[in-house]
Amino acid sequence: MIDAYEDPGTPDVRGGWRYLWWLVRCQPGRSVAGALLGSSWMVLLAATPYLMAKAIDEGLEPGDWAALAGWSFALFAVGSFNAWLSIMRHRTMTRVRMDANFRTVKVVVGQAVRLGAALSRRTGAGEVVTIGVGDVQTIAQALTVVGPGVGACVAYLTVAALLVSVSPVLATVVLLGIPAIVLLVGPFLSRLQGAETEYRDRQGVLTARIADLAGGLRVLNGLGGKSLVADAFHRDSRHLRAQGYRVGAVTSWVQALGVGLPTLFLAVVTWLAARLAAQGDISVGELVAVYGYVAVLVGPVAFWVECGYQLSRGVVAARRVVRFLRLEPLEDRGTRDAPAEPSVLHDPESGVSILPGRLTALASAHPADAATILDRLARYTPSRATWAGVPLDEIRLPQVREHILLADHEADLFAGNLREVIAPFRGAGNCAISHDELAAALHAAVADDIAQGLPDGLDSPIDAQARNLSGGQRQRIRLVRALLANPEVLLAVEPTSALDAHTEALVAERLREARDGRTTAVTTTSPLVLDHADTVLYLVDGKLAATGTHQELLTTEPGYRALVARDAEVMK
Repeated sequence: MIDAYEDPGTPDVRGGWRYLWWLVRCQPGRSVAGALLGSSWMVLLAATPYLMAKAIDEGLEPGDWAALAGWSFALFAVGSFNAWLSIMRHRTMTRVRMDANFRTVKVVVGQAVRLGAALSRRTGAGEVVTIGVGDVQTIAQALTVVGPGVGACVAYLTVAALLVSVSPVLATVVLLGIPAIVLLVGPFLSRLQGAETEYRDRQGVLTARIADLAGGLRVLNGLGGKSLVADAFHRDSRHLRAQGYRVGAVTSWVQALGVGLPTLFLAVVTWLAARLAAQGDISVGELVAVYGYVAVLVGPVAFWVECGYQLSRGVVAARRVVRFLRLEPLEDRGTRDAPAEPSVLHDPESGVSILPGRLTALASAHPADAATILDRLARYTPSRATWAGVPLDEIRLPQVREHILLADHEADLFAGNLREVIAPFRGAGNCAISHDELAAALHAAVADDIAQGLPDGLDSPIDAQARNLSGGQRQRIRLVRALLANPEVLLAVEPTSALDAHTEALVAERLREARDGRTTAVTTTSPLVLDHADTVLYLVDGKLAATGTHQELLTTEPGYRALVARDAEVMK
């Protein structure tokens, strides 16, 4: 089984079926062992009625007690050996499924790491959670076909050969009847695949909504929007439940037919065999053997149906995994170095220019428009942005990341003590942060009170995403982290949106002082922050509409004045 630190290999992402086959090929020895053990186990199940028939015909019926004892002992020995085979088959297939499970987890986690900051921009959190919670298990379960699935085919052919020696008529009925049963179930498997695909997609959307609710519940309560979001969530939940019922309806038919049709077929074959025995065409022992053979075939047929069911679900899950694995991080074709001195960042699409050494504020009625511009200027999305007149995508990506920092107001906060959360590289040797630097950053972000209010100060434990802190405290912690990075260019998305007016005014004043002489751009509509900016860029529909200081724009731009006045009313 794959080790925790072992390379999982390169997955085949050409399709769902190919991905499942790749998982089988990654463990060839175990897969072959599972198929051999499964085949041997099922074939020996068919040996039981054969031995019983011999015991009846050669021992019980003629009264040969020695022969009866011999065949009975053979029956006991075969049964004991088959019990051991069953245990080994189950152990081997469990390892096959666990390997597929862990291997898929490793490639999915590796892909998430490879995408890095592009992950949230390429797919939703709900999609990743759904893959990790449900799809991985479904894919692993689909590999059941490797053992019992192959064994069912071998057992079917073996029983058919045994029946030929008893009665060609019965052999023909079995050879034609079993495939007919499988074909009857086939259309339901196709319907299941379609219903399961839609269900998984809806599940991913709903999971993402749950994550959004968990992260923004306090904000929703404060804005009075909880009921609206709750209604939308209830509506989506009802749709998901209805789709789940559709999946369940198809699944119930598949499982019912998988058990009912083989049982009905067993009754038909037994009836035919009984007539042949009554006519003297087969012996009593052969009648018992025929019943046993067909009873044994119920197992393989049930396995076939089960494997078809698991494969249908597994392919749906594998396609989701493949879709995720096909995502590519932003391609780095840059060959040029970053500018040697502070330079202008320009976004031709919006007309926005960020001047070096100044505090620039981007104000828009649609905050997402301003955030998108910063995404382009930080090279997190493809754009025609330039830096010192050089296209940003021609500069080596590591150098862009070294000099330009995009501080997202929803950036992840990992669990640890407060010191580790705000200074994750402290003591790692590549970015040692002194006590004075830490204190200065806390002061600039008005976060001193956070450390002072916790039981153990900077050594106090912080939950993942800092859930044991308030929204405003989390925002200030993120700002502290950005200031400690001390980048040449800091692009901050809504760095004060969750703060009260008094704290926001202090942050705006201290941020200007802390970043004096360095390039800083923030997106905001707060007059407290805008008033401290050297330059305000007023955006309309994602395009630059006016440039000036906060006071100048209040005088000359009615739209800007209305936007800022509305924000001021909210703060009151």
